[in-house]
Amino acid sequence: MSLIIYSITLSILAGLMCLLVPRKIKGVAETLSVIVSLITFVITVKLFNVEIISGLFLLDKLSRFIILGIGLFGFLIALYSLKYMSGRNNLRDYYAYLMITIGASIGAVLSNHFILLLVFWGVLGLTLYMLINIGGPDASAAAKKAFVIIGGSDVIMILGLAIIWGMGRSYLVIENGIRISMNSGMAILAFICLAIAAFAKAGAMPLHTWIPDCAEKAPVPVTAFLPASLDKLVGIYFLGRISMNMFEMNKAMGNMLLIIGAITIVAAVMMALVQHDFKKLLGYHAISQVGYMILGIGTGNPIGIAGGLFHMLNNVIYKSCLFLGCGAVEKKTKTTDLDKLGGLARFMPVTFVTFVIAALAISGVPPFNGFVSKWMIYQGIIELGKDGSKMWLVWMVAAMFGSALTLASFMKLIHAVFLGQREEKEKPKEVSFIMWLPMVVLAALCVIFGVAAFQVPLKNFILPAVPGVTGDSFTGLFSPGLVTLMLLLGIILGLIIYLLSNLKGIREDSTPYIGGEILPEESRVTGVDFYRTVQDFGIFKRIYGLAEKKMFDIYEVGKIVLFYIIDILKHMHSGLLSSYVSWVIAGVLILLVVLMKGSM
Repeated sequence: MSLIIYSITLSILAGLMCLLVPRKIKGVAETLSVIVSLITFVITVKLFNVEIISGLFLLDKLSRFIILGIGLFGFLIALYSLKYMSGRNNLRDYYAYLMITIGASIGAVLSNHFILLLVFWGVLGLTLYMLINIGGPDASAAAKKAFVIIGGSDVIMILGLAIIWGMGRSYLVIENGIRISMNSGMAILAFICLAIAAFAKAGAMPLHTWIPDCAEKAPVPVTAFLPASLDKLVGIYFLGRISMNMFEMNKAMGNMLLIIGAITIVAAVMMALVQHDFKKLLGYHAISQVGYMILGIGTGNPIGIAGGLFHMLNNVIYKSCLFLGCGAVEKKTKTTDLDKLGGLARFMPVTFVTFVIAALAISGVPPFNGFVSKWMIYQGIIELGKDGSKMWLVWMVAAMFGSALTLASFMKLIHAVFLGQREEKEKPKEVSFIMWLPMVVLAALCVIFGVAAFQVPLKNFILPAVPGVTGDSFTGLFSPGLVTLMLLLGIILGLIIYLLSNLKGIREDSTPYIGGEILPEESRVTGVDFYRTVQDFGIFKRIYGLAEKKMFDIYEVGKIVLFYIIDILKHMHSGLLSSYVSWVIAGVLILLVVLMKGSM
């Protein structure tokens, strides 16, 4: 029990100490954050083989690998931030909120008591707001949007927990295996309220709109740490917890999750396809990947749920790697505009290689980790078909179509950033060891969790947390060792061809060609305009136009409706006594009618 308390309090206390450090003293907050985050990670490793279920804390097979991930990513982000965030004026505040977020995230995952859960959940909303604000005045609007959406969902979450308590069930997340049967309207309402909180935290549609703004305006480590990793871990963990442990899912609620998952996958990746900003494009992919997790959990069968949870873990790995790679590019080029980037592969080889690995992983290309978790989700969807579901083909098409578009958008992104032509004459250097080490660790995990998926993450993390998954659950034929061998042979063959092409006598020409025609010297080919025809095509043009006007943004639409109501109330309060007397008389008449009907 003491280790649990240490895992939560050490980071929070370190964050509070950072706030007390005078701003003139440099290096204290940074050093303290790296050391304490490393200690916290070590504690989560020690807690991995511990199981405690009490009135306050819940450490079981599901929560223990979640806090392990929080500890690891917290340390990697703190290490990466040493160089990326250097030179900023608000470092003390940044590291303080970073450390408090680590402790509060672990606390939220380990909480078994409703009140304790709400306290940590609320702290995470506050630190999210403060961390986005680190981006400066330009990030203020994005921080407010995130705070309103997350805060509003927190209120709905409180309502859901209050309904459960009012039903006389319990104030504990898990109590002796008791599960709420969703055979009543109140139980269904409670589930929806809690699911909304999970959707907002993870970034599922329609509560997703804070993520692209956060990705664009907040510092890259903040985006890599929260929308890309911790919020996914905490949000999807909570959705998995309520779906597996708190409620007995019925078909209607499963279909609700499947619909939201499918829409999130396709709509978000379609938005990513046409983005011109590096960070915003990655932000939409962070949303799209949530759809796979919800889709897996929505299947309601063990293999699908295990796939959804595994995809949650995989997403944190490759998505953090992608954002950190983006941060490395931004650090060296001072821009994230895809039209101003290009040709960075030869100057930043480590960033390029790690980014490509993470891009292949998120696209579901074997033998990387994203392929295995998506494969399991596909199998979960097929199991739905075996059980008589008539919509299973729709969910399968949405999932596979999303993977295809993900790969297409990353082909555009890699070409625009690392290949193609450079606009600038400057030759940037690779980032420092402190920045590329976390990227290398995450890229290595993308490979290990794919090649050794069954031996390492599934055996130790996922399958123990999802009862019912057996060897017979995995259908089809996939040999990661053989795929890896073929991939290595392909790379070696490519290197041989490359070396042979550089022998003496071979002339190199950097002149750009399209269709065999030489372009003017001032012309520059980039990947920015890839798939522009999609944006101009029929119905998509209208949908993209509405998206640009923020008609699908629940925050912006809600703001318009709210201001409209406020304007009506302003006109009603004219200041004239006769108007107020009329309203009083009308109110009295309505009250009399109601009372008379009640007495009849």
